[in-house]
Amino acid sequence: MALKCGIVGLPNVGKSTLFNCLSNAKAQAANYPFCTIEPNLGVINVPDPRLEKLESLVKPERVLPATVEIVDIAGLVKGASKGEGLGNQFLANIRETDAIIHVVRCFDDGNVVHVDGSVNPVRDKEVIDMELQIKDLEAVDKKLEKIKRAKATGDKEAIKAFGALTKYKAHLEAGKSARSCDVEDSEREHIADLFLLTDKPVLYMCNVDEASVLTGNDYTKRVEEAVKDEDAEVLYISAAIEADIAAMDSYEDRKLFLDEMGLEEPGVNKLIRSAFRLLKLQTYFTAGVKEVRAWTIEQGFTAPQAAGVIHTDFEKGFIRAEVIKYDDYVALGSENACKEAGKLHVEGKEYIVQDGDVMHFRFNV
Repeated sequence: MALKCGIVGLPNVGKSTLFNCLSNAKAQAANYPFCTIEPNLGVINVPDPRLEKLESLVKPERVLPATVEIVDIAGLVKGASKGEGLGNQFLANIRETDAIIHVVRCFDDGNVVHVDGSVNPVRDKEVIDMELQIKDLEAVDKKLEKIKRAKATGDKEAIKAFGALTKYKAHLEAGKSARSCDVEDSEREHIADLFLLTDKPVLYMCNVDEASVLTGNDYTKRVEEAVKDEDAEVLYISAAIEADIAAMDSYEDRKLFLDEMGLEEPGVNKLIRSAFRLLKLQTYFTAGVKEVRAWTIEQGFTAPQAAGVIHTDFEKGFIRAEVIKYDDYVALGSENACKEAGKLHVEGKEYIVQDGDVMHFRFNV
């Protein structure tokens, strides 16, 4: 899938440390390869216990996890919307992503200088929000200017568009992001072609000290209060802990370290899965002795679309899909047992693939 998340944040909030940990993200049971397409783009494996369970049942020659693309977007300074610093590049990079992971600093450490001299995660968030809002406001104003003439002639569509855009303009001018604007779905259509930066789904990642990784702290409470209207997930991760985990070579060492910290898994695992959900992605499996594999698809994909992710010929010549629910597969232990128990279902072109389906495709080209 070409959908990707961008990591944004001010300098020295732990963004690059986090990206480096993601790029070294070691699966709990095995080391899968990490692939770098460009220096700042990582194709990162999605940790999934279901894949490990299928591997233990099928015992295949190889296992391939689902992946998610995450981009490290550097270089935001105040004035980015006017092209300050690497502003234009920063904004162009965000525009190319489908969702945003916004890293904010929620720890005190005199050895790590803050770009504004003091730790205030809500202010940091607002600095980035404001730059994106200014850029979005420019886009909305341009479109309003374009449709003014058509509106004056009584064009019904132009009148509707003008009303929707005016709502967004007022919302952005009030210092709020487009994603929290209270509009009808029909009104939202009028900004679809603008690809507004602040309309992208967002996940807030609070970089906390070691003591706050389970329960958060005063800083994280402030962030949660500030974003309560945005329908956004807030995660606590300690980049320092993640860096220690990433530096460990053996699974046993990582497990021991996590147990000592009272953690079930590395924070990056939670972050990767959250990014996957943020992009509205899901997984289906193929399971055979040659290969057990998790395939990444968008939520709502039909069976032919899901087949097309394997190969375009599968979609073009799709005949049917044979589907076993993951829970049935695990409970009965094999594909044959599922067939005998009547748990293998034959589905046609209209079938909407569910997360965790174990599938075979029949096709003819």
